Amino acid sequence: MLPTVAIVGRPNVGKSTIFNRIAGDRISIVEDVPGVTRDRIYARGEWLTHEFALIDTGGIDIGDAPFVKQIQEQAEIAIDEADVIVFLVSVQEGVTDADEKVAQILYRSDKPVILAVNKADNPEQRQDIYDFYSLGFGEPIPISGSQGTGLGDLLDVVISKFPEGADETDDDVVRFSLIGRPNVGKSSLVNAILGDNRVIVSDIEGTTRDAIDTRFTSESGQEFAMIDTAGIRKRGKVYENTEKYAVMRAMRAIDRSDVVLTVLNAEEGIREQDKKVAGYAHEAGRGIIIVVNKWDTLKKDDHTMRDFENQIRQEFQYLDYAPIIFVSALTKQRIQTIPDLVNKVHVNQSRRIQSSVLNDVLLDAVAVAPTPNVRGRRLRVYYMTQVAIKPPTFIVFVNDPELLHFSYQRFLINQLRNTFDFTGTPIRIIPRKRQ
Repeated sequence: MLPTVAIVGRPNVGKSTIFNRIAGDRISIVEDVPGVTRDRIYARGEWLTHEFALIDTGGIDIGDAPFVKQIQEQAEIAIDEADVIVFLVSVQEGVTDADEKVAQILYRSDKPVILAVNKADNPEQRQDIYDFYSLGFGEPIPISGSQGTGLGDLLDVVISKFPEGADETDDDVVRFSLIGRPNVGKSSLVNAILGDNRVIVSDIEGTTRDAIDTRFTSESGQEFAMIDTAGIRKRGKVYENTEKYAVMRAMRAIDRSDVVLTVLNAEEGIREQDKKVAGYAHEAGRGIIIVVNKWDTLKKDDHTMRDFENQIRQEFQYLDYAPIIFVSALTKQRIQTIPDLVNKVHVNQSRRIQSSVLNDVLLDAVAVAPTPNVRGRRLRVYYMTQVAIKPPTFIVFVNDPELLHFSYQRFLINQLRNTFDFTGTPIRIIPRKRQ
């Protein structure tokens, strides 16, 4: 799983600016289709080949909580969730009472804390950081969020603090999570799935926190690890009242999963938060299955399932590849089919196609739909090769990458889907100029 870095500090020290600097383009919407959204409290960062999850606690809205209580609750969220904490202060105000209160909270954690002094935009300010030694977290690192200076030094220290084996996984185990709003029936589905697969291998700690991954073996012999976010209960009402915090928990579970089950409530239909979390799973390249729970509660006719599926396809246009399954945790309807479907999606995510076969498909695709002419210049597509799995990722070599418009990329993806079984997995196409 990805190690997690949290940025903590009092208001107005620049937490979101640093968050955006480190996350870079990863927090942008990368697909020109409706419904793909990203909650900016959580993103991925990368430094020197190390990937990590990044939390901006400043984006956690505590509502009407008093100032001191607000920063305390944000800091406690970081302590619970993070492997490494970046404690951000500002050189312009010096050490404040609020900084000292945050420091007192962080003292109680067993997590590595790195002190970063923001707004050190010029050499004089970078020299003016010695007062911050009084906070008790060792040598302060001067940085500038506005200019981007010092972030490399900060990230060097951050990655040096990652726990050993943080990104190691067991390739034989298929990891999946159930994601959805409260009251869609995630806990009931977890229990129903385990009830139909009684060969429990082990309950193991999936993280340094309190999430539990339940391992089981299906009748086909495949071993699974189910990441149960539904049963996690944190102390304090902040965890119950903060929607962004719930979304962040879901995003962390997605990052640990091979396949994500997006659970909808048949009684309540589709809500914005459903699309937000599913959009993150899509952008993260995870396999996706849409699970409609509580199907037993609806009065149905010959058109009910088809109409509900059409509504899902309309609301989740970017998930046209995701299979839809209608289940009931209460009556166990179709529950037994879930593990095999998860495994099928995982196999499709790991599918590799030989370059010679890919280029036959490419030739046929160009014959069916000739390449577009953009401002008097015609796109020329030379060849295609697969460079990654999870998700399947293909490089297409062309005369000019800017001529490969999103719509033609979409056409090529559809041709791949029509030829190979990529059910349940996103496909990435990267244009490259032929040298």
